[in-house]
Amino acid sequence: MKLKHIVLLSSTTLGLLWSCKTPAVQVTNTPSPISKPKENQGFYQFLNDDPNASPFVAKKEPVYGQNGMVAATHPEASKVGVEIMKKGGNAIDAAIATQFALAVVHPAAGNIGGGGFLVFRDKKGNTYTLDYREKAPEKASRDMYLDEKGNVKAGQPSWYGHLASGTPGSVDGLEQAHKRFGKLSWKQILQPAIDLAENGVALTAREARGLNRIKEDLLKYNPGKTYFIKADGTEWKEGELLIQKDLAKTLRRIQSEGRKGFYEGETAKLLLAEMNKGGGIITQKDLDNYHAVWRDAVVENYKGLKVITMPPPSSGGIALMQLLKYVENYPLKKWGWHSDSTTQVMIEAERRVFADRAKWLGDPDFVKVPQKELLSQEFLKQRWQDFNFDLATDSKKVSGGAIPGYESMETTHSSFADKEGNAVSITTTLNNSYGSKVIVAGGGFLLNDEMDDFSIKPGHPNSYGLVGNEANAIAPNKRMLSSMTPTIVEKDGKLFMILGTPGGSTIITSVFQVFLNVVEHDMNMQQAVDALRFHHQWLPDRTTFEEGGFTPQTLQKLLGRGYKMESQKNTIGRMDCILLLPNGQYEGGADVRADDTAVGY
Repeated sequence: MKLKHIVLLSSTTLGLLWSCKTPAVQVTNTPSPISKPKENQGFYQFLNDDPNASPFVAKKEPVYGQNGMVAATHPEASKVGVEIMKKGGNAIDAAIATQFALAVVHPAAGNIGGGGFLVFRDKKGNTYTLDYREKAPEKASRDMYLDEKGNVKAGQPSWYGHLASGTPGSVDGLEQAHKRFGKLSWKQILQPAIDLAENGVALTAREARGLNRIKEDLLKYNPGKTYFIKADGTEWKEGELLIQKDLAKTLRRIQSEGRKGFYEGETAKLLLAEMNKGGGIITQKDLDNYHAVWRDAVVENYKGLKVITMPPPSSGGIALMQLLKYVENYPLKKWGWHSDSTTQVMIEAERRVFADRAKWLGDPDFVKVPQKELLSQEFLKQRWQDFNFDLATDSKKVSGGAIPGYESMETTHSSFADKEGNAVSITTTLNNSYGSKVIVAGGGFLLNDEMDDFSIKPGHPNSYGLVGNEANAIAPNKRMLSSMTPTIVEKDGKLFMILGTPGGSTIITSVFQVFLNVVEHDMNMQQAVDALRFHHQWLPDRTTFEEGGFTPQTLQKLLGRGYKMESQKNTIGRMDCILLLPNGQYEGGADVRADDTAVGY
């Protein structure tokens, strides 16, 4: 049997492979988390192992810009952001205009019916983070998705339908960002999205497939509505025009009245009527009481680089920094990209980080999040004690770390940089693709299914397989935990890199890998984004990877040490990133895996 023929490594296949495995490579003088890295071999080590292999899912040319750069999920949205900059807008203006445009051109995740997180670094180096994550409605309760026996109800009510939705935060958050840092008028910023909704946008092949795929769900959860369904009942095709008149009217109300145009008046009436019709629990009180929150960024260092990222209720920032601290002093450059040793320490770091995520992280307004302890050298060193290069750690034996004295109690990303050096990293979501599948009648916008991001029952996995605990239990007005990881990196006091992606639980590990691709493996921004990725999240205890992501030699070594490796045809993440080059130009890296597009000027 030849390992190179293996595509899906099932338990049966793993047994066969283990029965004929070669001995694990012996590692002597294993570096501890306080040892020093050695010289670089780069990611070309991958090609040395297998000259016929490619480290990329596909190749895409980088995009450069001297005055500004936008990298976003959809080409039309990226164009909107750059045009706003050309009119004198800053990175915040471009980010807001792009987010509203995405609500039109990318309904799977772009939204006004969801929420998100924004990380901003201004031209002087000041940093800010804005939390406009959705909140549980006041009528929500801890066991609202459980039956009388305490089991999760059938029909996945936290995924689909009206009861799955939290109170939306996008409009409030974007208005707050504009009031504090915007330059252009609110009217100017909203107009491109209104034009796209009224005049229509040509569907990409991917958007057409997405709308066709959810047709039955749209009919099921929106009886009597015709949103996103062709009049003649046929399937959508690439290039066909999607016109959204009701969404345009909603955007005009937001343009005229700001926050009030969504949380009050006609739009609010339409949203509440939809809730009443479908058994949802969002009320006018929930809308009135929703306010985005400015929070202190998670700021840590990695080999002299300053990493600025999102705090809870995003788990992404703390998780990313734990991952980087675990691997910082290993010689990843010498070992090479996706070598067995590099991969092994990354998997083991991911295993421990996701276990800590499940135990400790939640909405800081409701639970005490031990951020300082989770990022301390003492804690991480203790968590790493059972790491062994000869054998994979068993996830069943890994739980959230103990902290002495502590009392328990589909997504889209865009990156922006302007000519003055302001930078924005923004990730926003409806949760699953097209959210709850419910469209507000008369409003034309989709609602989120973010309630599933709570731990609806301790130990019960959500739609991404993530397991939660008490810290993320449902409570009225509480924000659900997120994996979103918008991140900005400084080098020598200057802007260096802007990172982020959608992808549920894979967001954290995708940002982790792309960061290392640039910093450790000498890739340019587009190469770092295009490079094949892998993911481990503690439970279930397996490593999934994009097909072709490891050489046969590396797979054999990892399997020999007890790692469960699953190749998948599905891609992981959709990174949209920006790198500031030594010559002062921006390089945009937009993911080749989808319609993502970088536009510079």
